[in-house]
Amino acid sequence: MRAFSPEAVRPPLWAIAHADAADHAACRAAIRTGSRSFFAASALLPAAVRRPAYGLYAFCRLSDDAVDEVAANGRAAAVARLSARLARAYDGRPADTAADRALADIVADHAIPQALPGALIEGLAWDAQGRRYETLSELSAYAARVAASVGAMMTLIMGVRDPGTLARACDLGVAMQFTNIARDVGEDARAGRLYLPLRWLAEEGIDADAFLADPTPSPALARVVGRLLAAADLLYARAQSGVSGLPLSCRPAIRAAGSIYSEIGRELERAGLDPITSRARVAGRRKGVLLAKALLLGASGGARTAPPLPETAFLVDAVAAQPVPVRASWWDVPAQAGRVLDLVEILRARESFGSQGFGSLAFASEEANPAPS
Repeated sequence: MRAFSPEAVRPPLWAIAHADAADHAACRAAIRTGSRSFFAASALLPAAVRRPAYGLYAFCRLSDDAVDEVAANGRAAAVARLSARLARAYDGRPADTAADRALADIVADHAIPQALPGALIEGLAWDAQGRRYETLSELSAYAARVAASVGAMMTLIMGVRDPGTLARACDLGVAMQFTNIARDVGEDARAGRLYLPLRWLAEEGIDADAFLADPTPSPALARVVGRLLAAADLLYARAQSGVSGLPLSCRPAIRAAGSIYSEIGRELERAGLDPITSRARVAGRRKGVLLAKALLLGASGGARTAPPLPETAFLVDAVAAQPVPVRASWWDVPAQAGRVLDLVEILRARESFGSQGFGSLAFASEEANPAPS
């Protein structure tokens, strides 16, 4: 499917927006403080994509916080509340928060299947359960939910539904999550969480429970972290071919996001693959260099048609199964002309039946021109 330029997109004339300017500003502020790497890369997005991207990431970030920041015995209930909020957003009755109102607009405007944000919430439920992952494939299934789902939704916001491009976006999401896990080993361990594949730890002679009780750096741990970064690097390389399937105006931002996150891995390597003593960060000056390179580089070629990872295929399939409504837009002159004629007929009817008031006219207008469900 051919990508279209997001700058050309306008909301349907009949669309009812839930989020206002203050809500969009709140979402932007949430991302600026909660995800600095994404915020830096998002500066390269066109405005028509950047605003819904802030809304999407704000909902995802605040959802994570809603589960992570409650006591362990309250996390299952927090996940249930998130599921209810998601259902309300899809019903057009969002909860009274800026991020929920923004999400309600985003999923309607971009025909995002509920399975995608639903997958994110499922991943958060796994977190609430304290689930651990025996193999890289099991960890990939987790990353598919908490990160690849977001990559797929971002691709839809950019106006692209091509399965190959979606598959590469999911690759990028999984790669980023692997990088996050490698960077946060120490922080997670001190909070009682462990995401590194248990089989890899066992192969290096590391007992998972003993490590959580006393997280310390070691050559064995460094080898496990390095192995996870190598798996991420393979996916970063695989994801590059998907950039060419995006609108031209969106490509620099996605190149920048991948570059900045993969650079976290390089910082870890420079620190001796020790994620316990300190948390790897990409300096602001280095981010600036990577942003500049992203603006100058062209899209890479490669196997965009390669199938998705088995663990992310359900996300691509969900998009393929989602019908995309045909909506009259501002440039659709015949459709708008038809609506004008409908209104003229209603006005004539009102003149003929002078007893009808304005409320009846408004109701008749809705009947002739119903809002989308």
